[in-house]
Amino acid sequence: MTMDNSLNLTNVPREVRLLLELLKDEKNKIVNEQNQLLWNDIDWALVLEYAMHHRIYPLLHSKIKAYSEELVPAYVRNYLHQRYRKNTFQMLHLSAEMESVNRLFSNHNIRTLFLKGPILAQELYGDISLRTCSDLDFIIPIECLEDAEKLLIGLGYEKDDYFKTVLNDWMWRHHHVTFIHPIKKIKLEVHWRLNPGPGLEPSFEELWEQRTKSTLTSSPVYLLGKEDLFLFLVSHGARHGWSRLRWLVDIQQLMKQNIDWVELIKRLKKYHYDHIGGQAILLSSHLLSTPIKKAMTSLVKHNQSKKLAQEAIFYLERMVNLHTEPVPEDVSQYHKRHLFSLMSVQQKLFFIISFLFPYPDDLEVLPLPKHLHFLYFPLRPFLWAWRKTRKHVSIGGFNK
Repeated sequence: MTMDNSLNLTNVPREVRLLLELLKDEKNKIVNEQNQLLWNDIDWALVLEYAMHHRIYPLLHSKIKAYSEELVPAYVRNYLHQRYRKNTFQMLHLSAEMESVNRLFSNHNIRTLFLKGPILAQELYGDISLRTCSDLDFIIPIECLEDAEKLLIGLGYEKDDYFKTVLNDWMWRHHHVTFIHPIKKIKLEVHWRLNPGPGLEPSFEELWEQRTKSTLTSSPVYLLGKEDLFLFLVSHGARHGWSRLRWLVDIQQLMKQNIDWVELIKRLKKYHYDHIGGQAILLSSHLLSTPIKKAMTSLVKHNQSKKLAQEAIFYLERMVNLHTEPVPEDVSQYHKRHLFSLMSVQQKLFFIISFLFPYPDDLEVLPLPKHLHFLYFPLRPFLWAWRKTRKHVSIGGFNK
């Protein structure tokens, strides 16, 4: 379907624009080769740096095979081939661990849905070597977390996240806990929610009911159904500003599959993610030339979706690492504003109300016995003001 999905890419580096062109379907190959503006004066070292940053180097390796050696230097091909081989071994390593953990959990009646990792690469690309992955993410029922922790520690994993909590706020403020195997060098993220709260999302029972069986392994391994997978991937990508092109290419691949768009749109609206779905579709359409089907139009016709899509271009204009400290102040401030703009009216309301719920920091300011923790609710505004005052004094140099 043809519509005006134009976005302003003026400040996006030429090397990133070339990557976007290379990531498009094969039918664009001849057009890309004939468009000399794409190839002239390209800094190939920078192209490789962006490819690594955006985690798209395995797919890029497969794409450049279609282009002449005059266009893509030999050292670029060789580097991508080496990284491709290394990633393939990593994905095989993770596949074996995924099957092992899944079998262990299944034997102890812990239902498991894998969210990302080799199982996602197989589902979206039909080949685990075409997508990168550094860890295994899966979701289980929240009541099984304690049993899962014991099982993983028995396998040699060490718990990495020990967040502070008050009045069980971890259940909705956080959404996963991390385990690391010191010998295998594998990281697991065990989810009980798809996304951090507050906010509505499908229950585990709903996700399990719509699950899909993977074709990657001989033993039964499950992942999210296509509609739930779309909801999860767009909410995850949006929350990170689509700062890795890998997440957007995932959407490109998923949009090509047989999705029940009527059911998906109903689900997106139910959980207030329809504007996020529209943002993802617009970005994929404009940046990667992914066709917009008629069934998707209700998601992209609103101005908010286009506004959010344009806001996400900020993350393509620079290399943004949101999980690498320190995040530059201008990026940090922009991201905070963007995250708020991503919220629906109801989500913003939940978010604002959540500030009234006690934080673990309140315990440090005024330690109270556990049976008196309910007092943190009426005291919350005063404790917040006290912390802000002390922070201001410290910054001012009076409390070194």
